[in-house]
Amino acid sequence: MRLSVSILALIFSTSIALADQCDSGRIALRGDWGQAAFNVEIADTAELRSKGLMHREEMARQDGMLFIFDAPRHATFWMRNTLIPLDMLFAGNDGVVTTFHSNAIPHDETLIPGGDDIMYVLEINGGLSELYGIGVGTEFKHNSIPADLASWPCLAE
Repeated sequence: MRLSVSILALIFSTSIALADQCDSGRIALRGDWGQAAFNVEIADTAELRSKGLMHREEMARQDGMLFIFDAPRHATFWMRNTLIPLDMLFAGNDGVVTTFHSNAIPHDETLIPGGDDIMYVLEINGGLSELYGIGVGTEFKHNSIPADLASWPCLAE
């Protein structure tokens, strides 16, 4: 019993330490619902943003794509050529989610409004927002969010 408690303490302390680190290939989320982290591909050019997750037949549960704009903007997305349902989390330049859309329908070309002053959009598998409780007010932690603007900044390494 004592060994299993020690192992759990080690795992817990390691996961906290990892949550404090920032890596361009990972994003952490937190809110009153708890915390989660996703492995992300970055879409930070016009070409990458226009392609997004199109033509993908599947995506691992803890994977996603983080869209990063050059400046805050009015954002709308659609699901043209997207084969899997997605949740879309729209955040301002502080990394706080202001709008979200759950279970966007594959191939649907209806515009999904994200709102104004959007700097980041995180796409994850459809249904995960509801499962985890992710919604408006959730904070992103990623090294692309400047520390002086971030609601949840990366720690200096």
